[in-house]
Amino acid sequence: MFSRVELKKLYAAALAAAVLCALPSSLSWADEVDKILRVCQDPNNLPFSNIKGEGIENKLAELLAKKLGWKLDYFSFPQRMGFIRNTLKFKLPGTNYRCDIVMGVPTGFDQVAVTKPYYRSTYALVFPKGKGLDNVKSKQDFLQLDSKQLKKLKIGLYDRSPASQWLARRGLLDQAVPYRIMNADPNQYPGEIIEKDLAGGNIDVAIVWGPLGGYFVKKLTQPELSIVPLTSESGVNFQYEMSMGVRFGEKEWKAQIDKFLTENKLEIDAILREFNVPLLDETGRLL
Repeated sequence: MFSRVELKKLYAAALAAAVLCALPSSLSWADEVDKILRVCQDPNNLPFSNIKGEGIENKLAELLAKKLGWKLDYFSFPQRMGFIRNTLKFKLPGTNYRCDIVMGVPTGFDQVAVTKPYYRSTYALVFPKGKGLDNVKSKQDFLQLDSKQLKKLKIGLYDRSPASQWLARRGLLDQAVPYRIMNADPNQYPGEIIEKDLAGGNIDVAIVWGPLGGYFVKKLTQPELSIVPLTSESGVNFQYEMSMGVRFGEKEWKAQIDKFLTENKLEIDAILREFNVPLLDETGRLL
């Protein structure tokens, strides 16, 4: 016969064994996902992404999917107001999230959990060759142009960018031709400022985010374009780090992306260079 204490111990052991048998075998985070890399993207935003998969972020997504051994899928939505809310954070009851990663966000962007930075770039001047600006090789060269020449330039820029702040500080705001970065037209894309208006002679100079400028400088041959990266100065920051973004609380997924960024830096850099992105080191110097 068992004592009451022994019976209690046996019952506890049997109960524990039953609970363990009822539980599924221990699964890692990677085992629990469905092996589909769902990427949130803008369908018309070269050089970053488009519906044909031709952008920087498309190539990075392909590399990530390959390294994970997963199928690649996209959810497309214009990258305007509400992009994160309608893509990364959108979920109806009983359904999956529309997508699980944004391939490019500024480091420090507060609407997502950002990964470690994977590149740093800067804003840049872009202008046609043979139009009187060929000697401009730096921000200082541009500012030291003859005042009459400088005052005649039509300088295209996107609103709420460091470019407008810089022109205001330099007394050149009257030369600014502003463009809306949050245009509601899905057929509009940021590269139009170069591909259409700068190339068409509607503006003389564009001040744009470096990857945008570098891509179209490489793409366009008529007219041939020059690009001059800009250095930050007191009160105006032109240089920014870029990361990837995932949902808050998904720590294992974020760690997986951070690992990918660390282990595949050379291949990532090669993709960025293929698109002519002006890359900076941690001190702000061009690589």
